[in-house]
Amino acid sequence: MNENLKEDIETKAETGNPLKAFVKSELTGWKPLDVAWLLLATAVILGLSIYWKDTRLSLLAAVTGVWCVILTGKGKRSSFIFGLVNTICYAIVAFGAKYYGEVMLNALYYLPMNFVGWFVWKKHMDDDTGEVIKERLELKKSIVVYAATGAAIVGYGFVLKRLGGNLPFIDSMSTVISVVAQILSIKRLMEQWVLWIVVDIVTVFMWAVHFAQGGETIATLAMWSVYLVNAIIMFIRWYKESKKNEI
Repeated sequence: MNENLKEDIETKAETGNPLKAFVKSELTGWKPLDVAWLLLATAVILGLSIYWKDTRLSLLAAVTGVWCVILTGKGKRSSFIFGLVNTICYAIVAFGAKYYGEVMLNALYYLPMNFVGWFVWKKHMDDDTGEVIKERLELKKSIVVYAATGAAIVGYGFVLKRLGGNLPFIDSMSTVISVVAQILSIKRLMEQWVLWIVVDIVTVFMWAVHFAQGGETIATLAMWSVYLVNAIIMFIRWYKESKKNEI
């Protein structure tokens, strides 16, 4: 059979089966290092959780969270599926630790934004790579975004302090930057990773304090540590890929 004809038949078959087309797209473009990083991150989470006898809920939140951020870095829409599970589990874990900013962020913001991101990314996928098309802001626009984020951190910090939350301004920094970073993520902008790096550093500190105070959340701490490493890796990758598409 002619190769072009064969490809046309396969394409039509996939078009008639959206699930099959989606799965094929999600499995496209994976390099050995990508797979190795996903497996290593998962193994670290599982190993530490088993050793410290962490709760199943924290473990589920951690594993789905790690898969979510790695798939986001790959530009895969399945990241929003794992993100949905993660936001629900993580909100419950954060509530137990009295990090109310984290609870509100996940339950009231990340949860619906996973659905928004799913449909927005669907319109901007690269059929050849199976990944979302990545872009970046002009320098002036990025400075405005960062300045507005800083002002919001201060204001929300006072709100959390009035609520009696633990580490209110640290919690505020993590929450506010996460809100902005998620918007940039849905808009497919490279600048999200600059903010995610800051969020991850702050949140690693936050959960390290909680663990040092006797909290049984080693899986959550490990999750955020993996997030930090992943954010640095993905910043480099998205910077290179989006450099030709400045907006």
